[in-house]
Amino acid sequence: MHIDWQYKKFDELSVKELYQVLQLRNEVFVVEQNAVYQDADDKDINSFHLCGWHNENLVTYARIIPPGLAFNEASIGRVVTAPAYRKMKLGKQLMALAIKHTLETYHVNSIKIGAQLYLQKFYTELGFENCSEMYIEDGIPHIEMILINKNIF
Repeated sequence: MHIDWQYKKFDELSVKELYQVLQLRNEVFVVEQNAVYQDADDKDINSFHLCGWHNENLVTYARIIPPGLAFNEASIGRVVTAPAYRKMKLGKQLMALAIKHTLETYHVNSIKIGAQLYLQKFYTELGFENCSEMYIEDGIPHIEMILINKNIF
């Protein structure tokens, strides 16, 4: 399956693209995970958006956040794959590109994330290491993790 990857600033997203981003995030993070929270959190405007498209449908997405906005370090958040496209290894492709773009865009040597606890193994396989105790965010167990760039990407 061919994925068309786009990496854009917020202002470069078309209205239709932004709608699909918000729709996918809402479908998974609010409805599927039954978490009531404010998804539009003012971080989108200053972030970059990595979108994976298949036949004009957004199937995977991540938000690339500049240093100082979510953490002191640059960050990757709102990592999501549409339910119908899971099990296709898109998450690893998405994160490899997100890591590459984060390091190149912000010229940093580390990336910090707030990961859902059940995805700890997934992020560990990508080079992230735990850097906090478990905490609850929006009713879901999370852990902070950090990736120190060792030129693996």
